[in-house]
Amino acid sequence: MAREKSNEMNREGVRNAIEHLIAPLKETYAKFDDVLAHLDAIEVDLVKNFDRIKSPDDETPFPLAFLQQQQQLNLAQYQINLMVDNTDSTDGAPVVYEEHPYYHNLMGRIDYSSTLGQLITNFSLIKAGALHRANGGYLVLQARDLLMQPFSWEALKRALRSHKASIGANHNSTMKHNILMFHLIWQSTSDFSFDQYTFFEARAYRIGCESCTFGRSVALLDYMLQSYDPDFDELFKVQADFNEEMDRSDEACELYARMLATLGKTEETRPLDRDAVAAIIEQSARMQDAVGDQDKLSTHIRSCTNLLRESDYWAQVDGAEVIRGDHVLKALDLQVYRAARVRELIYEQIKRGTLMVDLEGERVGQVNGLSVMAAGTLAFGRPSRITATTRLVHGKVVDIEREVDLGGSIHSKGVMIISSLLASRYARDVPLSLSASLVFEQSYGMIEGDSASMAELCAVLSSLITDLPIRQDLAITGSVNQHGEAQPIGGATEKIEGFFDICNTSTQAGLSGHQGVLIPASNAKHLMLRPDIVQASKEGRFAIYTYENVNDAIHLLTGVDAGERGPDGTYPPDAVNYKVDQRLYEMASILKSFAEKSDEEEKEDSKGK
Repeated sequence: MAREKSNEMNREGVRNAIEHLIAPLKETYAKFDDVLAHLDAIEVDLVKNFDRIKSPDDETPFPLAFLQQQQQLNLAQYQINLMVDNTDSTDGAPVVYEEHPYYHNLMGRIDYSSTLGQLITNFSLIKAGALHRANGGYLVLQARDLLMQPFSWEALKRALRSHKASIGANHNSTMKHNILMFHLIWQSTSDFSFDQYTFFEARAYRIGCESCTFGRSVALLDYMLQSYDPDFDELFKVQADFNEEMDRSDEACELYARMLATLGKTEETRPLDRDAVAAIIEQSARMQDAVGDQDKLSTHIRSCTNLLRESDYWAQVDGAEVIRGDHVLKALDLQVYRAARVRELIYEQIKRGTLMVDLEGERVGQVNGLSVMAAGTLAFGRPSRITATTRLVHGKVVDIEREVDLGGSIHSKGVMIISSLLASRYARDVPLSLSASLVFEQSYGMIEGDSASMAELCAVLSSLITDLPIRQDLAITGSVNQHGEAQPIGGATEKIEGFFDICNTSTQAGLSGHQGVLIPASNAKHLMLRPDIVQASKEGRFAIYTYENVNDAIHLLTGVDAGERGPDGTYPPDAVNYKVDQRLYEMASILKSFAEKSDEEEKEDSKGK
């Protein structure tokens, strides 16, 4: 009875002691019912359990460190775990960018502490995830990184659908698995029990944030998710596909110059002069993102930043106060030099004759085609010898690359278009009695694309007419359709630069003044050539020709006029098309005579029997 009265007096004393401490807090948070309820619960618990948290007398020391730690834990239950603090943020909703969106970074986690061999936890060890930090604002994620992390995508969808972020469910199962594996490997499991470990799941926190995923390939991922994930359109209602290039105009160039100035201040580089700004804008138009287009500029800021830093370094080496145009050009040249090992090996093989490419003279049924190869960040052009042979047989153009499974479907499509064009243009009234074989000489890998179909067609026409050789100091690129029209191709700039470098270095005399490249007229707007090629072209040492159709191409390659079909359906004498037409008629006649002779022999054999 006396003890109960003593305890009641102690509780009353504790209540009086803490009442005046809690009262100001209740006034401050009077508008928040949850906070007031929490303060009331603390007050009741302090009065009820004051014996567990009171300081010990000097005469009753704790014999074990565990008891001291237990007292600290008893006091810790009244602390606040401030999971998210936005007091230092600027005005407006929080914007959180999560670089590594694996499950616990996204949804939060529960940490553990070890005490006398046991893993224990409590509410103060709950850590917020990106969803909690972005509550009321925006969460920005890299789409590719998010989809590569196990459980993250499904967890994000659940949170957005329910507007709740739960901490602990997946975490507890992972912890139990890890603990069990530890005992299986290092300890006996005969007396193992999860009772010696503390697990709990935190209350699901309500969230209200907008999730934004982005990335350089986010458009493709969007299309895939729309097709394969039925929840995607429901949870991500606004999809935007940002372009990686912009139109090149006076206004755009001015804005680009301002952006470069801003990047310079951010990176603490020297200012750029007019020539340096112009050089970087020119390089932006050359970048692969913009597909080498005179009318476009790349918006890939990282490439501009890297070029700006490197140009600033060479300005520093030069002792200049500003970045000049020659510093930018030197940085660009060295970028190419560092990545050009494969290119130089191929060019060396061509120069030494290991890879056979003729750069002078004339050949029948042989033409220099151009292709683009990529080695890391560097794309470069290289010439390839394309040869064609023709013979008398029922009409068919054989793609040797396809026959040995080294030709892709697009390349084979281009060869089939050549066969169709030959039949429709030259064999309207007679059967196409031509069989042709096409091959990329010394190619030991996959051939794909139709950018060599015009070169292949010219090689077939040259092989068909034995007195129609093709100039070997010219190279040609371009696609052809069934009507003989030239179609644009990619990598025109790289192809021209590659053939220029081969011509300039593979002979002792260098450029002869007769060498050049043929490209479709529709590719002229895509050319962003190096200054040395532009200068060589102005001086007449290297030529760049444009053509509209196969007639223009064969005329440039052979020097002989192709000729147009007249009202009477015939071509002018001595024209290329006239010779082709006559040769195919001769082949059809020969094939017909063989067929008639075979029929007569069969009849005579039948009469003899």
